Amino acid sequence: DLTEIGSALSRLIVEVQEDIKHNKDIWNRVFVSAVQVDVFTVVYQKFDSLLAKEVKETLFIMDSQMELNLAKSLFPVYLSLQAIHKDKAFLQKRGLLQLTNFHEGFRDALPYWLNQAFSTTQDRVVRAVQVDQLQPLQTGAVPIKHSSSAVDLVACIQPICQLWEQLSWPDPEEGFMLMVKLTEDVCKIVVNYCHLLKERVRVLSENSDHSSAINMLCVVVNDLEHLRSVLTRLPTQLNWEGLRICTQSVIGQSQFENTLHSQLLQAKSILCKEIRSALDTLGKQLNTDIETLVRSMSTRRRIPSKSTEDAAAPLMRYLEQELQYMNENLVQENFNSLLTPLWQNSVKILYQVANQHSQQEGLMVFCQRLLYTLQCLEQCFHAEGNGLPQKTLHSDEYKTLKAYLTHHSLTNQELIEKFFKRKIVEQKDYSGEKYGAVTLATCYRRSDQRLHIEVLNAASLLPMDSNGLSDPFVRLCLEPNHIFPETEPRCTQYKSCDLNPLFDESFDFLVSLEQCQTPGACLVITVLDHDTLRPDDFEGEAFLGLEDVPGVSEQKGDEPCSQMDASAKKIRLSLMHPKPNEDSILKLLESRKGEREAQAFVKKRRQREKQSQEATQQ
Repeated sequence: DLTEIGSALSRLIVEVQEDIKHNKDIWNRVFVSAVQVDVFTVVYQKFDSLLAKEVKETLFIMDSQMELNLAKSLFPVYLSLQAIHKDKAFLQKRGLLQLTNFHEGFRDALPYWLNQAFSTTQDRVVRAVQVDQLQPLQTGAVPIKHSSSAVDLVACIQPICQLWEQLSWPDPEEGFMLMVKLTEDVCKIVVNYCHLLKERVRVLSENSDHSSAINMLCVVVNDLEHLRSVLTRLPTQLNWEGLRICTQSVIGQSQFENTLHSQLLQAKSILCKEIRSALDTLGKQLNTDIETLVRSMSTRRRIPSKSTEDAAAPLMRYLEQELQYMNENLVQENFNSLLTPLWQNSVKILYQVANQHSQQEGLMVFCQRLLYTLQCLEQCFHAEGNGLPQKTLHSDEYKTLKAYLTHHSLTNQELIEKFFKRKIVEQKDYSGEKYGAVTLATCYRRSDQRLHIEVLNAASLLPMDSNGLSDPFVRLCLEPNHIFPETEPRCTQYKSCDLNPLFDESFDFLVSLEQCQTPGACLVITVLDHDTLRPDDFEGEAFLGLEDVPGVSEQKGDEPCSQMDASAKKIRLSLMHPKPNEDSILKLLESRKGEREAQAFVKKRRQREKQSQEATQQ
């Protein structure tokens, strides 16, 4: 029985090893002291010769018959011979020893030793994952964020690293190939652990609630991250630097790095990919919950519903709970990696839900809720500077969503005010007098709260009658109507057959300063061609923001008395024609069916668009 022969050789060498140690530690001092004889050297050299012969003859018998059990019986033989060979350092006289290259006789057994270490470690890892409940370890003062199998894996890998130290293979080139094999085995075990862990979380999730499944995913991410740190320490554990120095005469620097480091980088790359995959899965789970909670905020306007804050509360409580758990249980790097895509997807979900809302009658309230939710989410993800930076939060998608929600959250009156603000800006940017112009002199008298308007003249008007002329007059109206509900429009006398009429008529509107200073407050100047038997023709319109009227806005350096008695200031305004169906505000107001104020305003503006010559040109 070759296995028994190997075991017998192992026992013999152990006895010899003890005898050599006894001679070195005890008898050598006695003989040197008594008769000045180095008995250790004599005994060691004799045992070296006898053992070399015995080992050579035994291994010769085993030649070409190597198998696993036989190789296992030879491993303690190798370790004992190695220990004996190391004692040569205590010899007084150095010479050629017959055990010098004893390792050569064990080349056939070496692959079995490596495979045995790999398979044993692999089995231990499988068992560790099978009993792992994927819960963070809470032992010690500082909670450990990974699970039991990640800790066990480190302990499982340790014997492979110890095998390298135990072998201490003396041949540099063969030692390098041995290191390549050990590194490859460790990387295989790590990659296989990833697959086992994924299957384990799948099995446990089947019988767990949604929240527990998310928590287990957090632990998986931490386990993989812990594994990455283990791989990072592997070159130090296996002393790659020492091997590089020993092999530099036979293995080039580039070959050393391209072989060993490439193995490690490939395993790390797989780990990083699995971490990203787990984070993506975690993000998808959270996104599903977020979308469900966002959709539940939808409401019909006519049905009594919760306030905006109450409607958004379930989502905010959920996020606060989940993000707090992840911040406490995910390593910081992975928590930060999760936050960015989670924020991006939250913005995307809000935008999709806002655009999919089919009930226009509740869209304003729904968008108000979504806007409030967006603001809360921004604060949540920013976390007072401890979360995502403002630059990451304020992406192009975020800006588009915020603009959309802000626009659709406005009330009818706010939208009308916004419409006139745009018109005031459009008036200031408008150049040329394609449809003519009108000249006014305006001021606001604070003493009696009167807005004074002088209509001076119009010029270059379009001919509206068959005779090539027009009968123009000017209509003055303060808008928006909800700001000036009791103010009636005023009109000048019409001038017959005149394209450049002089009016020189004055009008006073009794309005408060507060009304005039309201954003969007403006004077709409409409020039019309008077017709007796049919509706008046549209010549053009202009918009004058009341904030630009002398006496309305506070001017630096002005005395109070001068502000109250501001003098009239001339202004020439180009007449404009509206472009049909281009205004987004009108489209939004038009979609709010059943709301009288919105529909009345849209009807008036659409009528003006029909009269516009821009429609004819288009």
